[in-house]
Amino acid sequence: MNSTEDFIPYIPDNISDEEMLLCSKKYYSKINKRRSLREFSDKQVPKEVIENVIRAASCAPSGANKQPWMFCAVSSAEVKKNIRKAAEKEEYEGYHGRMSDEWIEDLRQFGTDWHKEFLETAPWLIVVFKQVYNIDDEGIRHNNYYVNESVGLATGFLLNAIHEVGLVALTHTPSPMNFLVKELNRPANERPFLLIPVGYPKENSKVPNIDRKSLKEISEWY
Repeated sequence: MNSTEDFIPYIPDNISDEEMLLCSKKYYSKINKRRSLREFSDKQVPKEVIENVIRAASCAPSGANKQPWMFCAVSSAEVKKNIRKAAEKEEYEGYHGRMSDEWIEDLRQFGTDWHKEFLETAPWLIVVFKQVYNIDDEGIRHNNYYVNESVGLATGFLLNAIHEVGLVALTHTPSPMNFLVKELNRPANERPFLLIPVGYPKENSKVPNIDRKSLKEISEWY
C-alpha cells in the first residue's frame, strides 16, 4: 500500500457553473470544426509545435500509468517517400481484393482510392505505436495493461491538440501496417497503431458534406 509520501496534492481550477457552461459551449463549438483532411499544403510546421502536441498526447491516462505509446515524428522526405510507397502497396491490395464490396461502397462518399500522395505532401507524419510490453535496462520483460485503450486515448488527445493549434490531420490506417516497423526500425515490443499526416490544409481544400450523429443518437440519460 502506498504511503502518503507517494501522493501529491491535486489543485483543481475552481470555476463557477456559469463559467463551466460557457467553457463547454466554446470547446464544443471549436472541436466540432475538426475534420479529417486528405488535401495538405506542403507549408512547413515548426518542430517545436509537433513536440508540444506530442507532449499533450502524453498527458492521456493509461493502464497502471504504463504510458504504452511511442510517437514517431517523420519529416524526412526520403522516409516519407518510402512510407508512401509501402502504404500504397498495401492499399492497392486492399482495394483490389482484401476489402469487401460493402467496405469500398461505404468509403465512396470520401472519394478515396489506393493513391496516398498526402503521405509525402504533409510536412509531418506522426506514426503512433503501441508498446505491448516493456523491456527494462536489464532485459526483463514487463507487462503493459489496457494497451489499446490507453493508446486510443492518447491518440485522441493528440488529434485534439493538433486541431487546437490550427493544423489538420488524417487518421490513416493502411492494413496491414507492419511495414512501418521496418521503415522506422522499431523494436519488437512495438506495433503500429495509426499513421497520422499533420500539417496545414491545402488552399481551397474540401471535405465531404457529412453530418455528425445528434446528441439523442449517441447518448442515454438515466
